Formats: sequence, structure tokens, C-alpha cells
Amino acid sequence: MANVNIQELLDSGVHFGHLTRKWDPNMAPYIYTERNGVHIIDLYKTAAKIEETSEALKKIANSGRKILFVATKKQAKDIVAEKAKAVNMPYITERWPGGMLTNFVTIRKAVKKMAQIDRMKTDGSFDALSKREKLQINRQREKLEKNLGSISDMTRLPGALFVIDIKKEHIAVAEAQKLNIPIFAMVDTNSDPRQVDFVIPANDDASKSIDKVLGFVTDAIAEGLSERKADKEKVKEAKEEAKVTETPAEETK
Repeated sequence: MANVNIQELLDSGVHFGHLTRKWDPNMAPYIYTERNGVHIIDLYKTAAKIEETSEALKKIANSGRKILFVATKKQAKDIVAEKAKAVNMPYITERWPGGMLTNFVTIRKAVKKMAQIDRMKTDGSFDALSKREKLQINRQREKLEKNLGSISDMTRLPGALFVIDIKKEHIAVAEAQKLNIPIFAMVDTNSDPRQVDFVIPANDDASKSIDKVLGFVTDAIAEGLSERKADKEKVKEAKEEAKVTETPAEETK
């Protein structure tokens, strides 16, 4: 369970919402007050939602499913890439490829194309190409790597999406909704929380706020992965122990 400290959330500016005139009325239950024309988020509700979200993500990680992180806004990109890599989860921080989820087969073909180019470079067939062909293939590889390199290990649809700024990532949210993939998100006061299965009311514009919330989330994912690994080792040990204690057929005659 995430041990969320309210003071840490406060220090990271998680409580700062948008200008009151830009608010979404559906966020009213998560708003504490208004100060100088800006909505202030109720951090006690944020802390409760972080704990609820962390527990759910921990279970998904423990089940072996992938959690796809989505954040293409400048102040979130590097943080998301770093945190997702740390727990070996896929992420999209460049432009969202349309059909990423709803047309996943085509996306997988593009990822396989990257692997094919890499094989060409190791088996020597790349060297046999002309200078112009090499240049074209290298450009294609770079483009694929930039857009899809971070999801190259995602061989099937993710078990969940974690989104920073659901307004900006509305296409990703719509695709996940269409496929009934659970959506977890940091939701600011200008967004509609009804689009999300697990809402974390929080400032989704400041890098300190994003870093703080993602820290709790990825710690829970790491815990789920660690428990999964421990369970696998226990099963393996039990099987090996069973083999040792089995009496050979010859000895029972």
C-alpha cells in the first residue's frame, strides 16, 4: 500500500488546479477551495485515490500484464520515460500513433519491421545495399524507434493505461474506452473525470507534481512485479522439491 504523505504532495504543488473559469464541473467533488481565481485540489482525496490506484496497478503488474504509460506533453515526457523504464513498462511520449490500440496488429507489424532491419545489420545483408538504400532504411529505423521503440516489448494489448492529461491524450483515452481497457490517470480540474476508471485528482502541468504522483504509482508496480517473481520462485522450488522426494519406480518394485 502506498504510504502517501500529504505534506509531500503539498510541497510538490499537486494541489494547484486550473483557473476557475476553465474548470470542469464534474471535478467539483475533488476541489477543496478557490484561491486567487485558481481551484485548489483536496489533497486528502488525492492521497486516498493514489492508494486506491496503486493497489489496482500492483495487482495488474502481479498478473503479468503490461501497463502502458501515455504522456506527450513536454513537462511529463522525460519523467514518464524514466519511471516507466525503471519498472520495465511500455510508454508513449512522442505523438500517439492513431490506432495504437484499436489497430494493434498494424502497430506490431511496424515494430517487427524494426527487428527485421536490426537483423539485416547483423546478418550482413544491410552491407550489400547501395548507399542510398542504406540511408533510407536508417531513416525509417530512426522514425520507428522514436515513435514505437518504447513499446517494442509489448506483444499484446496492455492490461491498463496510465495517462497524464486526459484532455491532451483524448485519442488514447477514446481507444482504450472502445476496447474496455482500464484507464488510470492524473486528472486536473479542467478535465472530465468520468472518462477515467481510476482518477487521481492532481496538477498535471507541473513536473514536480507529475514526478511525485508517478513515484507512488511506479513503486506499487515494482512491488507487484517483485511479488510475482517471488511467487514464481516458490512454485519452481516446490516442483524441484517434489522431484527429489518422488520415489523412482524401480525402487518400489
